[in-house]
Amino acid sequence: MTANKQMRTEGDLIGDRQLPADALYGVQTLRGMENFQISNFKLSQYPYFIQGLAYTKWGAAIANHSEGILTDEQYEAIVFACQELLAGKHHDAFAVDMIQGGAGTTTNMAANEVICNIALQKMGHKPGEYKFLAPNDGVNASQSTNDAYPTAIHLGLYPKGLEVYKHVEQLIAALRAKAEEMKHVLKIGRTQLQDAVPMTLGQTFHGFASILEDELPRLKSSCEEFLTVNMGATAIGTGIASEPGYAEACVKALAEITGWPVKLSADLVGATSDTSVMIGYSSALRRIAVKINKICNDIRLLSSGPRAGIGEFNVPAVQPGSSIMPGKVNPVIPEVMSQVCYKVMGNDTTVLMAGDAAQMELNAMEPVMAQCCFESSDLMMRGITTLIERCITGITPNEERCRQQIEASITIVTALNPIIGYKNSTKIAKEALETGKGIYELVLEHGILDKKDLDEVMDPKHMTQPSKLDHIKPKKQL
Repeated sequence: MTANKQMRTEGDLIGDRQLPADALYGVQTLRGMENFQISNFKLSQYPYFIQGLAYTKWGAAIANHSEGILTDEQYEAIVFACQELLAGKHHDAFAVDMIQGGAGTTTNMAANEVICNIALQKMGHKPGEYKFLAPNDGVNASQSTNDAYPTAIHLGLYPKGLEVYKHVEQLIAALRAKAEEMKHVLKIGRTQLQDAVPMTLGQTFHGFASILEDELPRLKSSCEEFLTVNMGATAIGTGIASEPGYAEACVKALAEITGWPVKLSADLVGATSDTSVMIGYSSALRRIAVKINKICNDIRLLSSGPRAGIGEFNVPAVQPGSSIMPGKVNPVIPEVMSQVCYKVMGNDTTVLMAGDAAQMELNAMEPVMAQCCFESSDLMMRGITTLIERCITGITPNEERCRQQIEASITIVTALNPIIGYKNSTKIAKEALETGKGIYELVLEHGILDKKDLDEVMDPKHMTQPSKLDHIKPKKQL
């Protein structure tokens, strides 16, 4: 700080402090910045959370103005400040750590002070001239951190969750498009990493898409739960320091300014200590992460090689794979997506443990829950975009390799079970293992079926879906 820097003095319960004269934050934000130098996760990095705070303070201002608690000038200035934040301005003033003690008081006061000082400037005053509008008595009127903070989290995570939803839909669409491209490629399926029965690459990728599609209703439902808020609960849910009807008026205002069907919790005392909505949302992300990780693991295994692996298809080569092995290329995009999934799963464990820490009328661990939910959402969206653009769309099949594996597989004898029985099929499979001959070759060699019937049995459309072949009879039993 330079010696000629203009300063102002602000005081609170602890004492007086000097701040830069033009700072939009105030003394309580400053204390939070000093006390909680914990992580690199700053509130300024989470625009949806700041927008949630702006919506919350705007809704409260509408309700307070209608009760005569705010003058017209104060109300209009607060609304202006909230709109500035919603437009993405002044976010750098929110320099507090997302992980903080105090159940979110530092974050709530940061919003109160920043909004207040923007409003003061709009009113023609300087930051810190709180006799014209105060952070606590004006911007935070009729509120406590214990209702404003969780409401802001909800109003920030709702649109963030919908963005995640769109990204998952895009991944599903990319997988289905790739499935359509490769629906004609017959390959061998595998269970417990061992050869199983034939299927198509199209079925593999349709399967990937389907397991993710199953998660969409759960993700959407978990997002919609954010629209129930405890605004008006104030300190513990009793509504102390607010006027009758304030809670209903505030929530009605929130619904009007957001355009979302925001509603008031049925029991504000119960809701104020209950963080299960974040637990549910994080759980929905974890379920998706588990499935995407399975998909990425399969992509890495099925594309392994290029010459000594499974090699059913190629993933795009996006960078050299080794500092010592020339020509090596690794599946780095599925690898990084798996790491994203592990992080989301780890964040979910944190959310669960913090959610379990509620005591009496509050859960003081909400800050880390919020950070994890926002971070997991961001990671998931960036990871999915990377996976689609730099991997899924560029996958190409190795049709000849798939054909060779089908012909070499013993387990295609399963298709003969309904015709010659399990016992005789086992004999064919055993001989194939002992001699190295193919199933197709041995069936013809033993005269069990003629070539026409065998080709019909081995037709991909019969081996990859239920088929009725009772018109085919064995010519001979072993």
